[in-house]
Amino acid sequence: MKKSDDMRIVRILTIEDHEMTAVGYKSILEAENFGDFKVRVDIITDYTLGKEKIESSSRTLNYDIILMDIQLFPSHSKEMKSGEDLGLLARRIVPESKLVFMSSFDDSLRITSIFKNVKPDGYMVKSEIDEQSLKTMVQTIIDDKPYCTAGAFTAMLKKITSDIAIDDIDQKILYHLSTGTRTKDIAPLISISTTTVESRKRHLKIIFGTENGNDISLIEAAREKGFL
Repeated sequence: MKKSDDMRIVRILTIEDHEMTAVGYKSILEAENFGDFKVRVDIITDYTLGKEKIESSSRTLNYDIILMDIQLFPSHSKEMKSGEDLGLLARRIVPESKLVFMSSFDDSLRITSIFKNVKPDGYMVKSEIDEQSLKTMVQTIIDDKPYCTAGAFTAMLKKITSDIAIDDIDQKILYHLSTGTRTKDIAPLISISTTTVESRKRHLKIIFGTENGNDISLIEAAREKGFL
């Protein structure tokens, strides 16, 4: 049997803006008995620092697993960024790192969109996270298998045959609408025509079930489902 000092270390980066939540994950995982490996968790509580940490790991030693929330925003920036953007960054520059989202959002549209756009290795709905699910998640992900909590899996099944997804342009339109930017002024900001903005906005209203509502209704629905 290996001595504990010789055990493999599984390095986990947790990017979560609720520090007490992140500390809870760290305490549980570092105290857990995984048998042939032990876990070390680093905590980042800010989007910008998370971005820097991922970039730094690409030049040194990649994390085995990156856990991140969806609602992560730059502290001192008006730029529209989120945990999904960090996920895309991680996929591009540290593809060896396993990526798991941990979010309160259990909406089928949001979860399906995350899987289509980022292709993470797992998704955990926060209300379902406990000591056992955290342990199972790490063991499953380390074995190169995907992991989802029951709620996330059920949400994905609801949309498994759907081609509906919110892409980067849609998200930019939603963001600019949420800041009060007029439709005609959005087009030059994202290099598309006003006609395209109008068309996509109509499609977004269908997706979010606000066909008969105004832009405010669309923004409220998008925010409720975690897209803003």
